[in-house]
Amino acid sequence: MQHPQHPRDGAQSDPGTALPRQAGPGAADADPAGPGAGEHPGAGVVGRLAATVERLRREVREAHAAADGRALVELAKGILVERLGCGPAQAALQLDSLAERAGVSTLELAADVINQASHDRIADSARDFVAAAGAGTEPASTALRLRSAETGALAADDVQAVARSVLDHALAPLGAAAVAIWAAHPDGSLSLAGSAGIAAAEAARWHHVPPGVPTAARSALTERRTVWFDTLAQAALPSVGQGQLTGVRVAVPAGTGGRVTGALEICWPGPLEPQPPAVQRQFEALAELCAHALETQPAAPGGPLAAATDQRLTELLDLVDGLNDPCLLLRLVFGPQGLTDFLISHVNTRFVDFAGRPPAAVACTRLLEAYPLAAEPGGLFQAVEHVHATGEPFRAAGMGLTALVDDVPLTAHADVSVSRHGDHVVVVWRLEDQAERVASLLQHAQRLGRIGGFDENLRSGAITWNETVFDLYGLPADAAPIPLEQLGLHAHRDDGHAIGRFLRTVLHHQRPSSTAFRLQRPDGIARHIRVVAEPVLDVHGRIVAVRGAYQDVSAQHWTEVALAATRDRLAHSEQETAARNRLALQLQHAIMPVGRGPLDLGGLRVAVRYRPAEKDHMVGGDWYDAVKLPSGRILLCVGDVAGHGIDAATGMVALRNALRGLAATGSGPAQLLGWLNTVTHHLTDSVTATAVCALYDPDTRLLRWARAGHLPPVLLRGGRAGTVPRVDGILLGAIADASYQEGSLTLEPGDTLMMYTDGLIERRDRPLQESLDALLATAERAQGDAGRAELEKRLDHLLTYSSADTDDDTCLIGIQVC
Repeated sequence: MQHPQHPRDGAQSDPGTALPRQAGPGAADADPAGPGAGEHPGAGVVGRLAATVERLRREVREAHAAADGRALVELAKGILVERLGCGPAQAALQLDSLAERAGVSTLELAADVINQASHDRIADSARDFVAAAGAGTEPASTALRLRSAETGALAADDVQAVARSVLDHALAPLGAAAVAIWAAHPDGSLSLAGSAGIAAAEAARWHHVPPGVPTAARSALTERRTVWFDTLAQAALPSVGQGQLTGVRVAVPAGTGGRVTGALEICWPGPLEPQPPAVQRQFEALAELCAHALETQPAAPGGPLAAATDQRLTELLDLVDGLNDPCLLLRLVFGPQGLTDFLISHVNTRFVDFAGRPPAAVACTRLLEAYPLAAEPGGLFQAVEHVHATGEPFRAAGMGLTALVDDVPLTAHADVSVSRHGDHVVVVWRLEDQAERVASLLQHAQRLGRIGGFDENLRSGAITWNETVFDLYGLPADAAPIPLEQLGLHAHRDDGHAIGRFLRTVLHHQRPSSTAFRLQRPDGIARHIRVVAEPVLDVHGRIVAVRGAYQDVSAQHWTEVALAATRDRLAHSEQETAARNRLALQLQHAIMPVGRGPLDLGGLRVAVRYRPAEKDHMVGGDWYDAVKLPSGRILLCVGDVAGHGIDAATGMVALRNALRGLAATGSGPAQLLGWLNTVTHHLTDSVTATAVCALYDPDTRLLRWARAGHLPPVLLRGGRAGTVPRVDGILLGAIADASYQEGSLTLEPGDTLMMYTDGLIERRDRPLQESLDALLATAERAQGDAGRAELEKRLDHLLTYSSADTDDDTCLIGIQVC
């Protein structure tokens, strides 16, 4: 977007990237048009005087701009001194050097350094604008405009100068022609604290705006957001400069710390293209800058903008304590995101909490802590926040006030008045009649507890029930109440003895009592009721009345019944699970005894270690087998059925027996696993398993082996440990048809082959390969002399130093070549 030059700027400059350069000497000294023929002799003098005045004005503006630029540079030098730990001279050299290398001016780099070090709205706006505009945007341009406006505002003597700095440095490059800074007052009026680009006569006419007059600035204050108007005529809102500046108007609320103290109004002479959100955030940053100026610079007449002094606070406390109605004095509480709550800094001597809490429990707490439900839409917190932000008083009749006491909401209605006094907010409420409030609270308590009260005069026979008792009995409100002595006629016949004891205790022994019974209602519904009653005695100790309450405890009764049934089902399920686990463990031990000794099979010494799961419910499907086949070869296998419990144990038995039978055919390991996969997939119910199958020929010492998704065996030879060459093979039961690769190697005397299940090495916190490497290192440390005892010691060593932490079954087979 082309940014037109500000109509009052005489110097030609790029207003986003550098401050205006001072014109050279004599740039405006020459008379552009000397007196010609026929002109008055004094016309040339007047022209030269006008040119001189214009030149001096331009030089003053440029001097102000240069001063603002020097302030930015000095601030950036200070940041470099702190970061680099150098002196001011070295920081200046570093700043010039960095600017030259970056290809930007020193002023632009200074603005960028300040943005890097700060975390205010200006820095965020500059970064957001660059991020939204893309790679073609010069980052220093936006930062320099905003920082130059900030330094000019800080150096300004009044709000008028702040408006000039904001317009010249930040808004004129965006095409704006004028700005107005409005101050908001507690009485709802506005005053023009400063302006730029607006004629003095026009500004004087708009010096004060009475309360209730709708303007563009008031719209922003009322809605507490940035408001855009294509034209003032279209919005039907009057405002300053409306006869001259008929284009786009933007009004932005100006405030700090959650408190709105005024508004910034920006004027364009004509239409404006739609602007991105990053530009709107620049307006908000400038509005915050104006809010600081309204708080620190001389206030406009008629608006008390300064903070309350200690004397004024003392007077405010005296005023609050003198009120006859309950009153709260609130003060702001800030958090990382700005205003978060209001602190109840003082309660007056007449304060009465409508929830019944003492004043000490409310004072010095936060408003949302004492009354959390005040945060609901349209509640007390929203009213207080609006009053503090705008200064407009708030009054409401019969406003609902709610407090939580023991997680039960208690609501009262009161006439509420909220007003701002400096930095404090005063909340005054006048509650409804206390007797009505107590009665209302009692009704709510009875409704929540399903409790109905009754009173029976034994002399006159008059009985009083409240509405809840009629509901409990299932009777209409105009029905005759039932006397207490006839209670047994409306109860289940099995509860007659309990009701009789209750009546004797109350009516004859004249003591309070209670009992529970099943009430038979006319509509056929039975309710579980608890009745509590006490006798009322006269001065002579004779009973004259009975009062008490009925409570519907049906929900509690059925909850207790359901809990009892659930406990029974859980106990039965635990017994069934324990029985299944015991059966699985017995089946596992019957097939693979834990204490089985070593075997000598065709030149092989075979030792087995089986470590069952530590918990009964973790009984798994680990299995192994070592048997001499009719062909003279030795079948060596180990496997692991997925899952735990009886299903895993029965699956283990089926696979182990099936593999023994298949091995009698004389086929190789790969073929055996292929058949076993078919058995697993078709003849078992959703069983999957891993396995290693090996056949050893004692004559040639040739070991052929295949695996189905299982960990590879470990070979110990010559003091070194390693896995046998890997072969591929999917786990058993995953697919209908599977083929398996077969590997072979020739064992040498003294070799030890170890086959195992994953319970030996598996950990939850490390990869499987890392655990396998740890097993190889442990196996090498466990080397010893070849022999029966040494083989068993080696297996015991591996179990002892196993790093597994899954508490799963572990099966370990050691095969040693003699």
